[in-house]
Amino acid sequence: MNRPRVYLHALGMINALGDSIDSIMPALAAGISPGMGTIHTGIGDAFAGSVTVPLALAPADSLARYDCRNNRLLLAALAQIAPAVEAARERYGGHRIGVVLGTSTSGIEAAEAAFVYHAQAGKLPVDFDYRQVEIGTVAPFAAAALDLHGPAFTISTACTSSAKAFVSARRLLQLHLCDAVVVGGVDSLCELTVQGFASLESTSAVRSNPMSRNRCGINVGEGAAVFLMSRDEGSVVLAGVGESSDAHHISAPDPHGAGGEIALRAALADAGLAPADIAYVNLHATATRKNDDMEAHLMARVFGGGVAASGTKPLTGHQLGAAGATELGFAWLTLARDDVALPRHLWDGEADTALPPLDLVESERYLPRMAGAQYVMSNSFAFGGSNVSLILGR
Repeated sequence: MNRPRVYLHALGMINALGDSIDSIMPALAAGISPGMGTIHTGIGDAFAGSVTVPLALAPADSLARYDCRNNRLLLAALAQIAPAVEAARERYGGHRIGVVLGTSTSGIEAAEAAFVYHAQAGKLPVDFDYRQVEIGTVAPFAAAALDLHGPAFTISTACTSSAKAFVSARRLLQLHLCDAVVVGGVDSLCELTVQGFASLESTSAVRSNPMSRNRCGINVGEGAAVFLMSRDEGSVVLAGVGESSDAHHISAPDPHGAGGEIALRAALADAGLAPADIAYVNLHATATRKNDDMEAHLMARVFGGGVAASGTKPLTGHQLGAAGATELGFAWLTLARDDVALPRHLWDGEADTALPPLDLVESERYLPRMAGAQYVMSNSFAFGGSNVSLILGR
């Protein structure tokens, strides 16, 4: 069966690096992240990736009841692709444009603030609405904000949430259920995630240090990344997707990376590519002991000949439900823009000798400019053994 190809046309992003592509690109190239630093939580200080710019409120109409930090982050990213979405809506009609978004915690931060208020005042604040908290409302909120009326649903599979959104969005387009889809993810910092990962002894009090022998855990982060995807031919194609669910453990990865390998090889097969065709891989690279161990061995097996790779979470924090879309966005930029260097792997340079060596991007490096197609990959692995690999081509 010949399936139509789908393309990613426009990208909007906000995270600890900046509040737009124009501010994020130079920070990413320099390996400097203004939003990475210490935050204060109910159980002490934590190192995290925060969005530091002011965020606009949700529109003061029927959407006001959804107003929370998570949805403000989403609106900031959506505003950047609004012209492309409006052009698609004029061409196809709002009923032919879908929305598929991933999130892990949605507006739980709003509930935490409401509970604190309730403990002090004996009642919930007047501006609190349970719809701010519901995970499933993220996509319908975005659809309403953009006046879109096609299928709209939210995916929540922990750290693969927004990566899996691209698989579902592609399916909507290939089945001709939509003519365009707004796809991506969003998550905001909250006590639930910071304290939850701390209770698992998975957080680092300093900047995360992926693939190092000194790695000691993640930095939680926040942000949003959204694309407009359609069948209209563009410069960057979603060439291959691969998914697996190994269900090895509720939180620990399969130490051998068997499920992750299935996802990577499925994406390569879907794209009709060999490992040697991939020019760059954005790693999941959480900087936890177990994830990096699993991923390094997995990469060595699949890419026996080596491949340029980097993990970008030290620059954004681990954005959980927004991580997959953000990291795919970094990969997309290397294809869509000639002036964008490969994302830098920020670490202390002290390799773990128990891990196979990887070709980590530690200095300025670009995709080679050459005739013919070029391909990059982005990988995401989540609690419960959810694995996703996405391949983009130019």
